[in-house]
Amino acid sequence: MNEETRLTHAGSEPRPLVRTVGPPIQKGSTVLLPSAASLYDDDAFLTYGRQGLATHEALCEALGELEGAGGVTLYPSGVAALSGAMLAVLKAGDAVRVADTAYRPTRRFCDKVLKRFGVEVDYYDPRLAPQAVFDGAPANLRLVVLESPGSLSMEMQDIPAITQAARARGVLTLADNTWAAGLLFKPLAHGVDISVQALTKYVGGHSDVFMGSAAASDPKIARQLADGINHLGWAVSGEEAYLMLRGLRTLPVRLARHGENALSLATWLHGRAEVGQVLHPALPGAPGHALWSRDFTGACGLFSFTLAGASAAAADAFLDALQVFGLGFSWGGFESLAIVCDPQFACRRHAYDYGGPMIRLHVGLESPQDLIADLERGFAASGQDPK
Repeated sequence: MNEETRLTHAGSEPRPLVRTVGPPIQKGSTVLLPSAASLYDDDAFLTYGRQGLATHEALCEALGELEGAGGVTLYPSGVAALSGAMLAVLKAGDAVRVADTAYRPTRRFCDKVLKRFGVEVDYYDPRLAPQAVFDGAPANLRLVVLESPGSLSMEMQDIPAITQAARARGVLTLADNTWAAGLLFKPLAHGVDISVQALTKYVGGHSDVFMGSAAASDPKIARQLADGINHLGWAVSGEEAYLMLRGLRTLPVRLARHGENALSLATWLHGRAEVGQVLHPALPGAPGHALWSRDFTGACGLFSFTLAGASAAAADAFLDALQVFGLGFSWGGFESLAIVCDPQFACRRHAYDYGGPMIRLHVGLESPQDLIADLERGFAASGQDPK
């Protein structure tokens, strides 16, 4: 053969791989098939690299173990997982009910995309009793989207009771389970049909990679999710799948520290005169604590609290004084973060008076003593009277 041909094919022969702790990262859009007959045998052979290579398969297997799922699909972000899962099971003419406290990008997708394609969307108050979630539901209700705790304000829902009521009506349920990271709460074991999480958060754990997942135990729904991946062209890289698998190995240890640190801060905040209420479901006496105690095995680092009777300017001064907490919207990484929540409440259909500006904290892996000292700086800058 000529040199051009030899250089093109040099080093491409398959060879045995030594065994390492993690799976090999395969890079390739093209999959070479063994015969002409296999070219169009999609059921027997992987025909395109986008469908997932060795690292993707390993990550899906591990996430299936975490979620108790028969099938797991991967998406390039958390919101892609939410939107992709919904598109996989919805069609024009269906209706969907979404918890009013859902993650803002979920709401944006429902309002800007689903409605445009003929799917009816409405939002229910997450404080409703389980049966009341279905009051006045249209006959074409296909899906209920749950998030517990709710985004920002941490409302807890009775997910087992809601899923039981949904199944009695032939309605599917989808839960955004990012807060529990698939570890602290098991949606599929509590009757949910599709469990979604932003792997970007706690599974990745280092604020440097995007990905989402959807998991199902029903083979029919798992196949719908897989078909949706192929039909819409979703794909993630082998390197990112490897990073997510690496993060998954240490998830229990990291999440336990996040939860311990956050509960320490929540308990400290609960005793501050400047604080109206602490919205942390694992804190005894907090809203939703009974449901959390019944269904969850632990807590993560995300919770909120209110500045009693304070102004928006005081909340901004509080945040601007922080030195250890960063100001940022994502969470689940090793670092502590803070935001003010109130500007996001305008889109909600069911308004509540929280008695003052709401601050959301993500408590990272720093020393709790240093984080408390940082919050002290915030309180001092906010100008509130601690008495």
